[in-house]
Amino acid sequence: MLLHGIKKLLNIPGYKITDASIADTEIHIHIEPYKRSMPTCPQCKEVHTKGYHSSQWTQAEDLPICGRRVYLHIRKRRHRCPHDGRIYSEDISWLKKWSRTTRRFAEHVGRLTSITANQEAGWFLGLNDEAVYRIDKEILEEKARQRLCPPPAAIHISIDEVSYRKYHRYLTNVIDTDRRLLIWNEKGRKSEVLNAYFQGIGKDACMKIESVALDGARHYISSSNHYAVNALIVYDKFHIMQKLNGAVDAVRKYELRKARADKNDELVDLISCRQRFVLLKNKGNLSSRQSSYLHQLCELNEPIYKAMLLKESFLTIYSCKDEQEAGTFLNRWIEEAASSTMESFVRLAKSFTDKMEYILNWFKKKVSSAISEGFNNKIKRLKRMAYGYKDIDYFRLKIHQHCGLLNPRLDVVNAT
Repeated sequence: MLLHGIKKLLNIPGYKITDASIADTEIHIHIEPYKRSMPTCPQCKEVHTKGYHSSQWTQAEDLPICGRRVYLHIRKRRHRCPHDGRIYSEDISWLKKWSRTTRRFAEHVGRLTSITANQEAGWFLGLNDEAVYRIDKEILEEKARQRLCPPPAAIHISIDEVSYRKYHRYLTNVIDTDRRLLIWNEKGRKSEVLNAYFQGIGKDACMKIESVALDGARHYISSSNHYAVNALIVYDKFHIMQKLNGAVDAVRKYELRKARADKNDELVDLISCRQRFVLLKNKGNLSSRQSSYLHQLCELNEPIYKAMLLKESFLTIYSCKDEQEAGTFLNRWIEEAASSTMESFVRLAKSFTDKMEYILNWFKKKVSSAISEGFNNKIKRLKRMAYGYKDIDYFRLKIHQHCGLLNPRLDVVNAT
């Protein structure tokens, strides 16, 4: 009666339980295949009725029962394949060939590692870090072969880069903005890297891409223009704001060095690193105290005042009615920035001149790569949780697990 109950609990058809032992922390269950069930060859995937050679016992960990770890001791049959004459151990659908865990236990580990770090998942399950890494990577690689090969195509995409290691090591990420999922990533940030994605989805899928939101990088623009010929390339508003804030901050740093050289302590205190965030905020988001501080700073330092004016005036472009009005305003802004004595804004004016078409495309289709920045924050948090990844291929899979098509939550949604 006990063995019959355990058999129903395990739910492994085609196998019978021959023995079971229960200890304080572990349960050991011996199972054997029924004689009437024929083994499947892992090489030719056919059921063999002849050619029996021998059998061997193997152990695999299964899902825990009542807080006890469960180990299955399985008798695997070995048959000679008639196609090549070699001897193979039978293929078991719920057990991988060389794995020491059942498939459902491996998927359980994958679900845990998708919500916490590998160390915590290993502690909870009683596994060491290496075992969790091996199980998690194996299950992710299998899912990646099913869902990411060939790369998924999308109609509206966002392209961005994120640093995965110091010394300028980057990953290029492609995000489906309709589904809000990361669908592809690869090491590097050159045009050849992004070309691999477009080549992977094929010419027909490239023709169907309607919009590409990006950060203004030349290599991404050239690759998108070459392959996604029907797509509208949009220089993202969020990244333009980053460029403007960077230009303002460059002016602040230059004036700070001058103030220190002139021993102007009042100005040094106003434009020190502690106060730089006030310069980077929009005027509408400033508190009364921050507004008075900014007013005082602008009275003391003319270059910073001009930099703030240029930044705020550029933002009014996005309140224009149409592309033509915005183009007129943008040309005027570029002239003002180019004629200023501030080097950072002169460089920015040249950059915006070259990419004016992509800036104005925002008025044709108001798409954004802000979702890419959100995913970048998740990726950075994932990297910090693990204190870095030595295996970059595993890190790419973990990114898909947390931000893309390998997320276990998608399996639950699809099942319902």
